[in-house]
Amino acid sequence: MSFTLHPDLQRDGIPMGEFALCQVLLINDATYPWFVMVPKRGDISDTIDLTDVDHAQLWAESKLFSAAIMTAFDGEKLNVAALGNMTPQLHIHHIVRYKSDPAWPGPIWGKLPMVAYKPSSIEAVKAKLSEQNIEGFTPV
Repeated sequence: MSFTLHPDLQRDGIPMGEFALCQVLLINDATYPWFVMVPKRGDISDTIDLTDVDHAQLWAESKLFSAAIMTAFDGEKLNVAALGNMTPQLHIHHIVRYKSDPAWPGPIWGKLPMVAYKPSSIEAVKAKLSEQNIEGFTPV
C-alpha cells in the first residue's frame, strides 16, 4: 500500500524535511520543540509492523535527529514516544524538554492548548535544523 500522511498529522504537522525512511514534521505548537518522524510506509501502525531493515533504519534516523535537535534547541531532556492511540499511523514523537517548560516533569499532552507557530518562528526552526547538517536529512 502506498504512503499517505494521516489527516491528523497533515493538520498538526509542518513539513521540515525527510530522511530515506521518515518524513519529519514540526508539530504546530510553539510551546515545545516538538517533532514527529513518520515512516513513509503504507498501513503501518506500530514499530513491529516494519520490516527488520526499516525498523533498524527508523531507529538510526531517530538517533541522528534526536542528537541534532538536542543540540539545536539546547535541551535538558528528550522525550521519544510512539503512542498512536488517537492517530493510528505510526509516528514517533521527539520532544525537547526543559525543567522550565509548563508541563515539566509530566507529559505535554493535554496540559495546555496548542499555540500555533508564527511564520517567522517556523523559518527559525528550519534554520536551526539546517545548521545541524544532519546526516541523511533533506530539509524542505
